[in-house]
Amino acid sequence: MRPPLAEGLSVMDGLAGLLKVRVVRGINLAYRDARGSDPYVVLRLGKKKLKTSVKKRSVNPIWHEELTLTVTDPGQPLKLEVFDKDTFSRDDPMGDAEIDVAPLMEVVHMNLDELKNGAIIKSVRPNTRNCLADESHVCWRNGRFVQDMILRLKNVESGEIQLQLQWNR
Repeated sequence: MRPPLAEGLSVMDGLAGLLKVRVVRGINLAYRDARGSDPYVVLRLGKKKLKTSVKKRSVNPIWHEELTLTVTDPGQPLKLEVFDKDTFSRDDPMGDAEIDVAPLMEVVHMNLDELKNGAIIKSVRPNTRNCLADESHVCWRNGRFVQDMILRLKNVESGEIQLQLQWNR
């Protein structure tokens, strides 16, 4: 069962806003081929699915790619999957994670008059819902709500993904 919409958040015309996800890098990803892996990231939110580019022969890839998802239900988790690109067979799974976007949504309707650039608005600790490797902070940065995080991948022997979430109304 999904959590309710964050208090004060209304969905007008089926659109709550845009979630910009910057996929920064992978850390110590699993080897799926003899010389490493050819990883790429898939993000899913509802029926929307976006992918990063493939990084050849790397278990520590650097993407710095921005993917923008339309948010219609802020209670829905963002799903992340990492795959190893294969030419002649099905792509190998390299782990997955779920991201609870609720902490970012909860701060959207705050009074912004007194916020200074770089102000930490909310801290989020690792728990069973978020796959965080370490504490993450929702900040006010350059006129936007931003949350930097490192996710520990599940269903795999090793690997983390560094992301930045940015909410655009």
